[in-house]
Amino acid sequence: MARSLSLANLASLPDTVARPRYARGDLRAGILHIGLGNFHRTHQAVYLDDLFNAGKDHDWAIVGAGVRQGDAAMRQALAPQDWLTTVVELEPGANRARVTGPMIGFVPVNENGSAVVDALGDPAIRIVSLTVTEGGYCIDPATGTFNSEHPEISYDASHMDAPRGVFGILLAALKRRRDRGLAPFTVMSCDNIPHNGRVTMDAVAGLADLVDPALAAHVREVVAFPNSMVDRITPATTDRERSILEKRFGVKDNWPVFCEPFRQWVLEDHFPTGRPALEEVGVTFTSHVAAFELMKLRILNGGHAAIAYPAGLLGIHFVHDAMADPLVRGFLDKLETEEIIPHVPPVPGVDLNDYYKLIANRFANPDVGDTIPRLAQDGSNRQPKFILPSTRDRLEAGANVAGLALESALWCRYCAGTTDAGAAFELNDPNAGRVTPAALAAKDDPDAFLSLRDIFGDLADSSQFRSQFRIALNGLWREGTRATLQRYLSGTPA
Repeated sequence: MARSLSLANLASLPDTVARPRYARGDLRAGILHIGLGNFHRTHQAVYLDDLFNAGKDHDWAIVGAGVRQGDAAMRQALAPQDWLTTVVELEPGANRARVTGPMIGFVPVNENGSAVVDALGDPAIRIVSLTVTEGGYCIDPATGTFNSEHPEISYDASHMDAPRGVFGILLAALKRRRDRGLAPFTVMSCDNIPHNGRVTMDAVAGLADLVDPALAAHVREVVAFPNSMVDRITPATTDRERSILEKRFGVKDNWPVFCEPFRQWVLEDHFPTGRPALEEVGVTFTSHVAAFELMKLRILNGGHAAIAYPAGLLGIHFVHDAMADPLVRGFLDKLETEEIIPHVPPVPGVDLNDYYKLIANRFANPDVGDTIPRLAQDGSNRQPKFILPSTRDRLEAGANVAGLALESALWCRYCAGTTDAGAAFELNDPNAGRVTPAALAAKDDPDAFLSLRDIFGDLADSSQFRSQFRIALNGLWREGTRATLQRYLSGTPA
């Protein structure tokens, strides 16, 4: 009979389930994490769980926090199980379950963020970590710079007594600590954004510019924003995962997380008020974070985009099934080796082709059960970060962009909201209200999609890119995805 997850039931869980080797009462908070979703619980929390299991740094436990409705739902799910999480690592043929316990509390989620600001006033909190998604940083997609006119920023700039957004909350808390003579906390982004530390500083300091120039100077001069690269494939949790956990491992968890066995964390060592000894549990501290970060964003995240849209148009649901499709896998291989990897700068100690082989094997893991809809979501924020920079690099080098233009065309065709077979689906994108009408108009006029300047920027001015995008999109509408992929792989002119 399956047992519900809780501190009281830990000892009675099946022996096949690993559990914390430390006492929860020995932990003290040192990190507040904003945006406590699946990825954080399979990544940062697991590294800390390993460290605590080694008997070290028990004053760096996590307090969860959030500002979105999803954060409130997560808090509600985890509270009855004492903030514990079951993590299932999906090694093919050897799945492993462990209960992790580095989180010792979760700040109530309210509309004005006051509870989080209050929690950040505790001097014991020395690090604030973030997973607020790529779209949460108020970046202008076309320029890659902070957008001071973003509605969330505009609201918080005029409501700093009760901010709603992440950066308004951080700024209010930093101001409070400064005014009380407390050292600022370090702000550590764990999102997939190039130079995520700098981007986070730009958002916090950019908001401060609108409020108080002296506070903006304090943020830029005193507060630390280390860059990082994070990696672990973590699918969304559904009733499928809950059922597998209960039947296979005998644990009832309101919100378990399943993930691949691979994980990686590369960090810039810039923590003025201290940090846990994460290097002892596999975290790489280096001054070359940007190189690792660019490699991952272009090859892994760009690879996800490359398979998401053709697979979605073909009605394929699981990522491993997409990798088993010769045309989808062939497109990924050709795009990576011919157009993406040649423009990724060298990474210390890494062979980029070997890294791609590892990535492809991870994508093909059938036990992970990652889904195409998850990879395809939020394209309007992800394309400018994962695909279009490679396109720009090739154009600047005078190289052909047929594959990258086809990838953009596949995204455009996907944004129209129907598969090749005519099945309708809902586009999961915060800008769906703009991109779907543009994608439908592009069926007759491909330039209608490229006119989304906040996404494509000056790429829309490239005659080569426009021409190859137009050819690819016309082919997708006229002949379908399979025929268009086959034409690209064979090198047959359209």
